[in-house]
Amino acid sequence: MPQSLEISAGTRVRVTQQLPRGAETAWSTTTEGVVLRARQAETGSWFAHSRNDRLWLDRLEIQLDDGEITTLNLDQFSVVQTLENAG
Repeated sequence: MPQSLEISAGTRVRVTQQLPRGAETAWSTTTEGVVLRARQAETGSWFAHSRNDRLWLDRLEIQLDDGEITTLNLDQFSVVQTLENAG
C-alpha cells in the first residue's frame, strides 16, 4: 500500500487514484468512505512468478456513505488520506 497496511477498520479515508492519459495528462478519481479492511491479497495471475506464483495487490475495502461496499486496488499513484474516525 502506498502508505502502509496500518490503516485500521473504522477509519474514514479519502482515496485519490490516477491513471495516465496520454503523455501529459491523467484521469483522476476520488473515493471516500469508512475502511472495512486493509490487506494484501493475491490474484490468480499465474505469470507473476512471485510469492506462491501469485501477484499480490494492496487492497482497501471501504463502505461508501450510501452503504455501497467497494474494493480499491492501490498502486504507487494512489493517495490515501485519513480524515476522521467514523466510530
